Amino acid sequence: MFKPRIIVALLGIDQHEVGAVAVAGLLRDAGMEVIYLGRYNTPATLLRAARDEDADVIGISCHSWEYLQYTPVLLDAIAEQGLDVQVVLGGSVITEADAAQLRAIGVADIFGPQSSSEQIVSSIRALAAARQERARSGTS
Repeated sequence: MFKPRIIVALLGIDQHEVGAVAVAGLLRDAGMEVIYLGRYNTPATLLRAARDEDADVIGISCHSWEYLQYTPVLLDAIAEQGLDVQVVLGGSVITEADAAQLRAIGVADIFGPQSSSEQIVSSIRALAAARQERARSGTS
């Protein structure tokens, strides 16, 4: 049976990891394999972990505005490396304008305070399953 592999982390000096820990537990309880990297990560750290762990999705918890600078760098590095891994963001500070801008550059999904547990699990499971299907069919 397929078990999605998800990296959960915070970028930069953001230290507000309560939400990340809660989401990591939610995803584990939903049967996913979670690689929790915690605080103080860089785009290079997340890229290396995604490659080394063969992750389906990178989930970034955002509670400071550093995601605006780091997410484009991460997405560019993923593209340069030719990795097939989706990036999702979650947090209370992501504005609608920021969310639209981030989706436009390739962020797969964004979760805010009103996102339900079911929404988060369903979206991440679908993203992981789509990656696995691309890998099976050779269209990554």
